[in-house]
Amino acid sequence: MVTDVWRKIKQNHIAPIYLLYGTESFLINETKQLLLNHILNEEEMDFNFAAYDLEETPLEIAVEDAETFPFLGERKVIFLHNPIFLTAEKSKEKVEHNIAKLEAYIQEPAPYTVLVISAPYEKLDERKKITKELKRTAEVVEAKKLNEHELKNWVRDRAKIAGIEIETDAVEQLLALSGTNLFMLSSELEKLALYAANEKRIDTALVEKLVARSLEQNIFTLIEKVVQRKLEEALRIYFDLLKQNEEPIKILALLSNQFRLIYQVKELSRRGYGQQQIAGFLKTHPFRVKLALGKAAQFTDEELANLMSLLAEADYQMKTGGMNKSLLIEMLLFKLKK
Repeated sequence: MVTDVWRKIKQNHIAPIYLLYGTESFLINETKQLLLNHILNEEEMDFNFAAYDLEETPLEIAVEDAETFPFLGERKVIFLHNPIFLTAEKSKEKVEHNIAKLEAYIQEPAPYTVLVISAPYEKLDERKKITKELKRTAEVVEAKKLNEHELKNWVRDRAKIAGIEIETDAVEQLLALSGTNLFMLSSELEKLALYAANEKRIDTALVEKLVARSLEQNIFTLIEKVVQRKLEEALRIYFDLLKQNEEPIKILALLSNQFRLIYQVKELSRRGYGQQQIAGFLKTHPFRVKLALGKAAQFTDEELANLMSLLAEADYQMKTGGMNKSLLIEMLLFKLKK
């Protein structure tokens, strides 16, 4: 778990080699920043930190740097980005890497260097010798998308670091409004923590007051108003989005995506799939599945099939017809209400 690695770093238990891989870039960036903060001071950064893009630089150059003594300091940090050779993908670059150099270094890493290999890929090729060796010897951080439980714990821990307690309902509301993007959540938590500096507590009222709603959340709320047959409120949200210069074609695409998700979730749930299974099958976050399941119960199969047909027709009209695009969605909302 990434938080276990963070705890070790904060306790100054620094490993000689780190392998960071996965598609959750926030967790990779946080780990790299934490390492820099605990190993080098500002003066040392200029001399004892280097980053290499392995799509442009041969691996052996980076390894030679790692083997070179630090200048005016006790330790140095080397970042290696985009090690495509750890995957099964074919590199489009013409750079040739001497993998044997890294294999030899792994066996006897320089005691004064912290080597951080950052691989922004969902999977590594476990068949390769270099991948096996790295996983065996390095401190490994798998930066995967957090599930709902992990995400809620991450929010609580983030608030705790800022010296703030966040109520359980407030965590739910924050995720519902901001979504599951960690960069967005981190930004919103910083804002909430500043506002709650005196009370040291974040509740749902504060979240409602301060947290910016993502476009996806506005679309989700719009759908909710349609479900509740509150057309006036649905139109108000839509007109607000237009005032924010959101393109009608983008709004229609998000509406279609949300209804498609609701349709798919309803069907898979009927077949006996659980929330986590559905999320894996649809390659979406479990929290989005949870919200969609709540909406799915409010539609019959016939209603959803009709909605999908209306959305498809609106999409066709928007791309081929001459009708005003914003008016097209307004008319669609009237039809969805029926």
